[in-house]
Amino acid sequence: MAADPILLVAGTWLGAASGVLALLTVTGFLARWGIRFRLVGITSFTALLALSCLAFAISYTPRVSVPGAVQVPVVFDNGTDLVVAAAPADLPAEAVAPSLEQVARNLRGGGRSSSAGEVRVRLRRVEAAGPGVGRPVVLAETTRDLATGSLAGAS
Repeated sequence: MAADPILLVAGTWLGAASGVLALLTVTGFLARWGIRFRLVGITSFTALLALSCLAFAISYTPRVSVPGAVQVPVVFDNGTDLVVAAAPADLPAEAVAPSLEQVARNLRGGGRSSSAGEVRVRLRRVEAAGPGVGRPVVLAETTRDLATGSLAGAS
């Protein structure tokens, strides 16, 4: 779980500001200031910003970059156990395995409902089979365990 230090600092400062604003709001109600109801909105919005910054800072995880990998787009994801990425036509053979690993490591498993707890990740290319007709060819496939994050069966 990686935490973003800028958002942690911003969340801390916004939390302190909302505490000061809360004291100012209570003082406004006791002194019957005309701005007291606006202070309620300002205080609650500042507290919401503080909690949002802290929650995002704690939940943020940066993308994994594998040396030798080429950025490939995911073209199919059924949300459970299969993800397919499209390789460009000029992808070198030595970049196939790192590109597949990069796609597999950057998957988020939070919403997946795979019964086996695994996701198959395929890297494919579309080759011409005739005029105006293409045929998908699987270049490599691996399986990622969602519980441990380990990869198995890269081919």
